Amino acid sequence: MDLVDLCYCGSNRKFESCCESYILKREKAPTAEALMRSRYSAYATHHANYLLETTHISTRNQHEVADILDWSKSNNWIKLEVLNSSYDHVEFKAYYTDDSLQPHVHHEKSAFAQEDGYWFYVDGEFF
Repeated sequence: MDLVDLCYCGSNRKFESCCESYILKREKAPTAEALMRSRYSAYATHHANYLLETTHISTRNQHEVADILDWSKSNNWIKLEVLNSSYDHVEFKAYYTDDSLQPHVHHEKSAFAQEDGYWFYVDGEFF
């Protein structure tokens, strides 16, 4: 498998058979971790609508598609590291460089909720 075909989420699977199927709504993310991984891939591939749609309705109005798209495009997404995962929480580190090529690590413990068979990002605790 060519490295360029690998999913952005670090699963070592092809993007087309991993996160892309969630982002393009061919499948539902089966777990909170799968949703979180697909959201990371959505940042890396600039799918801002997916990011907004998978944000829980209780916090969705705090985000704008244009802002999400700008932020996703202004960064180069390097890798995702999942540190801990439970039924409805995922702790991770997202490594990226900004538009000045400065390295950053976004360390978060995210909370998720499942409704009608769909997972949604609720909010996160940042470290």
